[in-house]
This record gives sequence, C-alpha cells and structure tokens, in this order.
Amino acid sequence: MSAVAEMAVALRRTGPEPALTDRVRLLLTDLVGVTVAGLRTREITALRETATSTHRDIGDDLLVSAIAACMLELDEGNKYATGHPAAHVVFAALASCGPETTGDELVTAIIAGYEIAARFGYATRRDPRWHTHGHWGATGAAAAATLLRGGDASQVAAAIDAVGGLLQVTPWSTVLAGDFTRNLWIARANSAGLDAARLAMAGLVENQGSIRHSLGEIVGELHPAFLTEDLGRRWLVHEGYLKLHSCCSYTHAAVDLALALREHWEDPADIAEVHVAIHSLAAPLFQRHPHNRLSAMFSLPFVVSTAVVSGRVTPDVMDPASPAFASAEAFSERVTVEARSDLDAELPHRRIAEVELIGVDGTVVSAAQSNPVGDTAHLPLDTDAVLEKLGGLIGPTDAQLVRRVIDQLPGATPACATLEQLRPVWGCLPIG
Repeated sequence: MSAVAEMAVALRRTGPEPALTDRVRLLLTDLVGVTVAGLRTREITALRETATSTHRDIGDDLLVSAIAACMLELDEGNKYATGHPAAHVVFAALASCGPETTGDELVTAIIAGYEIAARFGYATRRDPRWHTHGHWGATGAAAAATLLRGGDASQVAAAIDAVGGLLQVTPWSTVLAGDFTRNLWIARANSAGLDAARLAMAGLVENQGSIRHSLGEIVGELHPAFLTEDLGRRWLVHEGYLKLHSCCSYTHAAVDLALALREHWEDPADIAEVHVAIHSLAAPLFQRHPHNRLSAMFSLPFVVSTAVVSGRVTPDVMDPASPAFASAEAFSERVTVEARSDLDAELPHRRIAEVELIGVDGTVVSAAQSNPVGDTAHLPLDTDAVLEKLGGLIGPTDAQLVRRVIDQLPGATPACATLEQLRPVWGCLPIG
C-alpha cells in the first residue's frame, strides 16, 4: 500500500514520461467521447428528467457522467485488471480539480490513479460471483483525488485503504438480469474515492489494512506482490484496450471473428450454425434471450448473433426498440457457445476466441484470434481510429471538439478553463 502511494507522489513530483501522457490523451479522448454518446441515450435522458432541483450539483454531475461512460460498454479497459480502470478514476479526478489545478497536474493524477486501480485489479482474484465494477477501481479514484488535494504519501495510502470500507456490492446476477443499478457501480466508486480523499486529508483515517480485508477476504483473494511488481517501470495504462463494439469485452474477439467470417455469405439467412469456443471469463455470458440493452451486452450468443445479422455491434442495434434487436434474437438460436479450459491457460495475456460458421449449403469457415481488435497487443487503435469510432457515435464535429480539448490539456493553466470548452457537448461536466 505504501509503495503505490509513494509511486503516485513521486510521479506528481517528477512528472510522467511523454509516452505516458500521450497514451492518456488518447484514452481520455476515447472516454470523453463515449461519455458524450452515453449522455445522448434515451436511458440517460430519462434519468436526468427525474432531477428535482434546478441547481447544478457536482455530485449529480459526476454520477450521471460516470453512468453514461460505462452504460454503452464502449469505455476503455485493461485485461490485466479485468475491468475498466479509467472510468473508475477520471470522474473523481475531474471533480477534484480546483481553480488553480493545471492540466499537467490533472493528467498526472489520472495516470497515477489508473496505475493504482489497475494494479489492485490485477492483484485481486475475484470470487466469480462478483462483477469487476465498483470495488478495486475505487482505489485509483481515492489516489487521484488525494493527489489533486495536495496529499502526501501517507495521506494517499490512507485514502486508498479507507476506500476499502466504501466499496460496492456488485453481483454478476445483477448484471445478467439487466438491472440498471449495475451502471451506478463505477459512479459510486468515483464518489467513494472522493469521500476517502476527504477523510484522509482531514486526518480521520489511516492505512490500517481495510483494503486487504475487503478485497482479500470478501471480494476474493488479494496478492500484494502484483501491486509492486516492476512498479514505476511497467505501466499498465500502456497495456489496456479501447473498444469498438457496444458489448462486454469478453465477447469482443468472438465478435471480430464473426464480423470477418460472415462476409463469406451475402445473406445471413444462408448461415445455418455459428459455434464459439472461448475462455471461461466469458462463461457468465452464456445466457440467452436478453430483454434490455444491458442484458443484451452481456449475452455472448446474442452479441455474436447481432454481429452476424447486422454486421456491427453498435448502440443503435443493441437498443431493444430497434428492428435489429428482434432479428438478432431470432437468429441467436443458431449460435452455440462453449468455454474451453485450454484457452484459459493463455489468460490474462491472451483472450483467445475461436469461431466457426456453417452455411446451409454445408460450407464451413473458421478462424481464431488471440485478443480483441483494439487491445494494445492486437491491432491497437490510434488517434484516427478513435476519431472514426467517436464520429460514428457523436458525429465528426463533436469528435474533433473532444480531441482538440484533450490535446490542449497538458500544459493548460488552469485545467478547468480548458475543460469548460466541452460544456456544449457535456452539459453535466463534473468540475467546479
């Protein structure tokens, strides 16, 4: 615990290497654009219409923004953390920006918070009943928020530990049932990080082992060696992934393959069977017959069916109100899925999927893939690819606006003034 806190404070003192800053700029461009897209959905519109106050509240802004960031399943992730470090950290960091906070300070805090969150995710072996959101990621939110408040290493460590008493209960069953409360877990983890930072800066908490109990005995098992292995030399932010498909990342390699193999037929109706073999991380996603967007994004048979029938897995076709949703549901009976133990042997470095398509005429095509497209180890997305993705989600003009603002952030003084340029597309921007 103390070692990762000292790393964070040292990074604030020395500043990150340019390659780290560049990576986080790309990550932030993607995350902000995805958040804007989420804010435009009918689900978030309905949520915001329930507001009873005409006064802007930064806590509400953070909550709504973080929900929007993760609800389309298009936000950044990290296969070593088995989850989404950035979305757990960025909104707490934004909410911690003061009027004098510089862009460099904000970017540095996000890098440190990301690394701490990702390492806690890497070090935690979850009980399979727990989903990945809402617990280990709060450590990074606490670290980033404390750094931006000027905390020293002991205060950063205290905040990280205190957040162990503020974690969310996040059962997989909630996700698979399509319960929208799942989309609040990352938001509440950001809020927990803010609360822990306040407690640490007030001297009301100390590093006494709470997080070891929470993550190591309740959520699963905690292996502290992964927190410090190559600390300061290996940066997990360089080993994450950016997402092209609006569904759980465990399905992405299978979606990539299905999209490529379907091109052998002009009409999806001529495909009789689809067989998917995949690692056991995806096993909770084998359920069928989703009834809303969330349950659909976590149904491997449905997602693969959508890829075959629609030729894409984007928010529009994952909306239950779309004709494509019904078409995918009908086709999904032709999709079979299995988890194979031999593919588990390659985890976490390779999330292998194998897909076979069989035509009604007996034609058979198949392929395998080591990781999803967008992983830094397999066809990573560059700036142009991210802008193309965001252009399809929020329009090219707004995508370019997001890119320009994030590009200006390093060196900006103050950060808030630069970020305010996003207000036209991000009305509930969670900064002071």
